Amino acid sequence: MPADDILLDCEEHMEKAVDHLKHEMRSVRTGRASPAMVENVRADYYGTPTELRSMASISVPEATQLLIKPFDAGSLKYIEKALNEANLPMTVRNDGKTLRLMLPPMSQEVRKKMVTQVKGFSETAKIGIRGARRDANKLADTEQKGGLLTEDQLSKVKDDIQELTKSYESKVDDLVSKKEKEVMEV
Repeated sequence: MPADDILLDCEEHMEKAVDHLKHEMRSVRTGRASPAMVENVRADYYGTPTELRSMASISVPEATQLLIKPFDAGSLKYIEKALNEANLPMTVRNDGKTLRLMLPPMSQEVRKKMVTQVKGFSETAKIGIRGARRDANKLADTEQKGGLLTEDQLSKVKDDIQELTKSYESKVDDLVSKKEKEVMEV
């Protein structure tokens, strides 16, 4: 495998780790309501566990409120039950046609827990990035032993892989510091 392909493959794996981090951080509560907080909750719909986003429209009418309008009015009670069982830090109000989820104000202690959660997500992403680096380095070593890369090319590839690693780890740090500011904002 040529050096460029090794780097491209490595970068692709690192990008996936960053994308996964972004996805995980969407569900972290910041003090403002976000549809991502509930869209993956599963409700029993005709005997099948179905994600909420497939059963209802989720909107944010106010900063601390979510509005859920089921596509099928008969599924309202199942959605309400699923939300209550999900142990979300929200109060569910049923008006017969829609559900309103009210977010209570976040205490400083809860905000710190959220920041800790975000840092845990970032560490998982960094582990994925470092795993991609390890795999790419192993592949480069194998290619060099097989005679497809010279010593100089191997050294250059490993330097490039390390630069990629630093670049993606700094992306993770930037995303985490941005989310941390968002969570700690009062």
